[in-house]
Amino acid sequence: MTIVQILLEKDVPCTLRDGTVLYADIYRPNKEGTFPVLLTRLPYNKALPMYSHRYLDTNRMVQNGYVVIVQDVRGRFASEGNFVPFLHEAEDGYDTVEWAAKLSFSNGKVGMFGLSYYGFTQLLAATERPPHLHAIAPAMTLYDWRENTVEKGGKFLVGSSETWALQSVAPDQISRKYKDPKKYAEMMEKMAEYDNQIEEWYHYKPIQDWPPLKELGVAGFFYDLVGDTWSEDQWDRVNITNKYHNIEVPAYHIAGWYDNFLQATLQNYTKLSDMVESDQKLIIGPWGHGLFSSVLGERSFGIHASGDWIDQKEDLTNLHIRWFDHWLKDKNSTVFEEAPIKLFVMGINKWRSENEWPLARTKYTPFYLHSEGGANTRFGDGRLRFEKPENERVDTFVYDPANPVPSNGGATLFSGVNTLGPLDQREIEKRDDVLVYTSEPLERALEVTGPIKVKLWAKTDAQDTDFTAKLIDVMPDGRAYNLTDGIVRTTYRNGQKQEEDINDEVVQYEIDLWATSNVFLPGHQIRVEISSSNFPRFDVNFNNGTTMLEATKYQIANQTIYHNEEYSSHILLPVIPCIEN
Repeated sequence: MTIVQILLEKDVPCTLRDGTVLYADIYRPNKEGTFPVLLTRLPYNKALPMYSHRYLDTNRMVQNGYVVIVQDVRGRFASEGNFVPFLHEAEDGYDTVEWAAKLSFSNGKVGMFGLSYYGFTQLLAATERPPHLHAIAPAMTLYDWRENTVEKGGKFLVGSSETWALQSVAPDQISRKYKDPKKYAEMMEKMAEYDNQIEEWYHYKPIQDWPPLKELGVAGFFYDLVGDTWSEDQWDRVNITNKYHNIEVPAYHIAGWYDNFLQATLQNYTKLSDMVESDQKLIIGPWGHGLFSSVLGERSFGIHASGDWIDQKEDLTNLHIRWFDHWLKDKNSTVFEEAPIKLFVMGINKWRSENEWPLARTKYTPFYLHSEGGANTRFGDGRLRFEKPENERVDTFVYDPANPVPSNGGATLFSGVNTLGPLDQREIEKRDDVLVYTSEPLERALEVTGPIKVKLWAKTDAQDTDFTAKLIDVMPDGRAYNLTDGIVRTTYRNGQKQEEDINDEVVQYEIDLWATSNVFLPGHQIRVEISSSNFPRFDVNFNNGTTMLEATKYQIANQTIYHNEEYSSHILLPVIPCIEN
């Protein structure tokens, strides 16, 4: 066995173009020579072992002949400057890559890795085209700081935004602001109290006056977001949707079916695959955000589903090493002997290789909402069928903003119980404001892999409201596990804010449920839930043109769901012909 010594250099300075100094920890082989560099840039403290969410073994990267550099971004922990989320990461990333390439032990080839915030620092840096950046591996990350991060189609992401601001950002800001040890200890104790009660603080309204950050004295950036004080130029700087063509480096995208950035990661892969003449790869596991275990929520997908033993072949660290060996060492690492996509099919719990996304063999199949016996739907009464509905009575429910449907699992990222992954939905489905539509038990396996949408014909007596949808896999014993879900705000039903009044009109809404891959096994049932809230994942719509973001007063909405010959509400399932299930 070869013994490899690792040399650690702490707080190595990198001077940016504007004179700001960022500091990095450098791990490198303790021997002569030059090596390719793997860089990650994060706001969560380079000194903590959680800097890579424990999904990579950076020591093993050094053992395999890499220099690993972990840098605090501008305004965070050891680094100088003021922290504004993502605003400076493109230019700072460019400068850091070029600095790393010129270090005495670097061979001039740089790759980047990282998850979430530090997945996006890679993509932003790549839009600036640093000459020495050769490959990246963005995991579970975004394409836009606003959309799907702060908000989704006009809906504020309450839980994730408040959790991130309080738990991930506030502690270092408190440390920077309060230099007196006594005052610092006082503020950190107060922050801990707020954190212990964060599930209660989610309910505070209006959010733009949210007390925890204000009373800690570190509310600036959060109120810029909820008050929407940024200019369009600033928002453009933290959005790569118009800059994909600038990203010329190969990228290995890492996603999870229950990750809150699933949709963004899929878009990054598909857009770069279509627009850029560089190699893109994608892996999607049954994972949550930064969580690569074989167990998520209340389900186990088998040890081979884990990031520690993917398909019983390798772990995520080895996958990264093979990827970077190809691009930074010119080694034949077998990485391109494999199909461009590797995805995990839940239900049968198997990995499978694919050549494109969405899958070319997909048969988009409508599954229609029905009411059993023409009566208003109650728990277990609604039906899903392949046949179109004919003359059926409508289904109705009352949406009360004072009592929103609680979030229960899903692709989420916020503190609290029952917040992530596949969880039994039966208690939620007993509520009067949740309509439930269920298929007959399946006689044959049915695979659903790809993007999923609900086409819903609905009417409301409110000025503005929300409609939600959720896709469920019902086990033979009755357990009902969520696969994916979505929401639409009536004033944003076509993507941009609509001014026209929809009060008491039947309107078609398209609810994007993102994507999944699941085989509904024989004896299982397919279920769809329809409601008007999913809190605290999304803010509560007050039905009067305001939300809990800026207001406190609300009104009750009477919701009507249509499924008849003229208004045939349905879920559009991406059915994959079962070859071997």
